[in-house]
Amino acid sequence: MPAEDARETPPATHPDAASSVAGPTLRLPAGWTFAALIGGWALGWVLADSAAAGPLQAFAGPIGSLWLSALQMTIIPLVAGLLVTGITGMVATARVGPIARRTLLAFWGVLAGGTLMAALLTPMLLQAFPIPASAGGALLAGGVTQPQEVPSIGDFFTSLVTPNVVAAAADTAMLPLIVFFVALAFAITRLPAARRTPLIDLFAGLGDAMLVIIGWVLWLAPVGVLALAIGVGLRSGGGALAAVAHYIVVVSSMGLIVMLAGYLLAVAGGRIPLGRFARAMIPAQTVALSTQSSLASLPAMLGSCRDLGLRETSGDFVLPLAVALFRATGPAMNLAVAIYVAQLAGVELTPLMLCVGFAVALLTTIGSVSLPGAVSFVTAIGPIAIAMGVPVEPLALLVAVEMVPDLIRTVGNVTMDVAVTAFVDRTDRDR
Repeated sequence: MPAEDARETPPATHPDAASSVAGPTLRLPAGWTFAALIGGWALGWVLADSAAAGPLQAFAGPIGSLWLSALQMTIIPLVAGLLVTGITGMVATARVGPIARRTLLAFWGVLAGGTLMAALLTPMLLQAFPIPASAGGALLAGGVTQPQEVPSIGDFFTSLVTPNVVAAAADTAMLPLIVFFVALAFAITRLPAARRTPLIDLFAGLGDAMLVIIGWVLWLAPVGVLALAIGVGLRSGGGALAAVAHYIVVVSSMGLIVMLAGYLLAVAGGRIPLGRFARAMIPAQTVALSTQSSLASLPAMLGSCRDLGLRETSGDFVLPLAVALFRATGPAMNLAVAIYVAQLAGVELTPLMLCVGFAVALLTTIGSVSLPGAVSFVTAIGPIAIAMGVPVEPLALLVAVEMVPDLIRTVGNVTMDVAVTAFVDRTDRDR
C-alpha cells in the first residue's frame, strides 16, 4: 500500500538512533487486497443459500485461518525487536542535547493526549452512533475465538512481571512481555558501547527478519483476505459492508480530531494565527494526500515552516526527527481500532482495560512508527487487542480497507509535525 509509515531514515543524531528504524521496505498489494475483500464477500453472499456453500467454506476456511496464523506468529518477536531498538534509539536521541529532549517531550505529550482522547471519545462515539444491528456480527462470522477473561486489579498488577518470559510468550501474555522488553531496552542503554551495540544489532536483526516474513505474508494478502471474506459473505451477507463503512468513519474521526489538535497546538503553543497556519499547511497536506507518505511530504513541510517564519534550524532538526520517530495519529487510531473490535465482539471495556489499552498503544508506537500501515496492524493493534482481551481475527479483514484511514493518518501526522515544530521553535525562542 502507499506507505505513510514506510521505513524511513532518521536524522543522523546518534548511531543507535539510526539502528532503530533501518530495515526492509514492505508493501501491501492494497488494490488487489481490497478487490479480494469485495469479491470474496460478494461471492460468499451470492452462494450463501446454494449447495456450493458448504464445500466453499470447507475450502476457504483453512486458507484464511492459515494466513491469519502466519501474521500472528510474528507478533511477539517483532514487538521485541522494535521495542528494544526503538527505546535505545530514542534514549540516544535524547542525549544529543536540550532541544532534542524538549522535542521528544513534545512528541510524547501529543501522543499521550491523543491516546487519552481516543480512550475517552471512541466508546462515547460508538454509544452515540452504534454499529448497525444488521452488521454487528458480520466481521466476526469467521470463527473468532472467545475474548480473554479480564483479571481483577490485584491479578492485573501481579501479572505485570512474569517469572518465566518463555512461558509468557507461549501464553501470548502481552503485558508482562512488554514490561520485560522495555526494562531490557533501558538496561541495554546503560551498558558500555562495546556491549550495547551488538545487542541493539541483534534485536534490530530480529525485527528486520520478522519484517521479511511479514512481507512474504502480506504479498499473499489478496489470497488470505479473499478466503476470509468468503466466509464472512457466506454467514453474514451484506451486513459486512455496513460494518466496514461504519468502522472507517469511526476510526478516521479519531485521526481528524488529532489533526484539528495540531491547529490548536500551532495557535496556542506556537502563537501562530489560525488562518496563517491553515494557509501554510495546504501545500504539505496536498502532498500528503497524494503520496500518503510523511517522508515525501518533508520538503513541503519545510516550506510550510518557512512560510510561518520559523527558524530554519528548528525545521531542519525537528521535522526529520518527527518523520523518523513520531506518528501523532498512530496510538489514537490504533486504540480506536481495538475499541471498535471490542464493541463488535461484545467485549465490555472496563476502565482497567482502557488503561491497559492506553499504555500498550503508547509503548507499541515505539519502533513501529516507521512501518507501513498494514504492518502496524500486526505490531501495534494486535498487541493492544491481545492485552485488552479483544479478538484479533477481525483485523485480518480490516487491514484490507486501511488505505482509507491511512489518508487521514498521513494528513494528521504532517499537520501535527509542523505544529510541534512551531511549538518547539517558540519555546526555544522564549528560553
